[in-house]
Amino acid sequence: MIRSLYLAACSSLIALIFLCLAWELRLAPIVPGGSWLALKCLPLLAPLFGILNGRRYTYQWSSMLILLYFTEGIVRVTTEHGTGQWLAAAEIALSLIFFCTCVGYARLTRPSAR
Repeated sequence: MIRSLYLAACSSLIALIFLCLAWELRLAPIVPGGSWLALKCLPLLAPLFGILNGRRYTYQWSSMLILLYFTEGIVRVTTEHGTGQWLAAAEIALSLIFFCTCVGYARLTRPSAR
């Protein structure tokens, strides 16, 4: 169970990083030709190595960080049309998967659960 949560968290975080880059640079940028909004993926790089190494503390604080991306997805799914709306829905789905797996991983790896 812990292994599957770990794999789901790693894959959803990496997928969200690539989604943010592709979205703002190629698929549906706010400004044609790409925008500086692609830098929004930089905060996702902060927990990447801790998540890949299975550090419980990183899972805990990154579950709060990901809520910013969930919020952005909600805003953009309701305000954009076409491709941008579908990309925002994908951002919501990936952020929810990451959040749920982080909470589950942190809960199952707590010292009192062992």
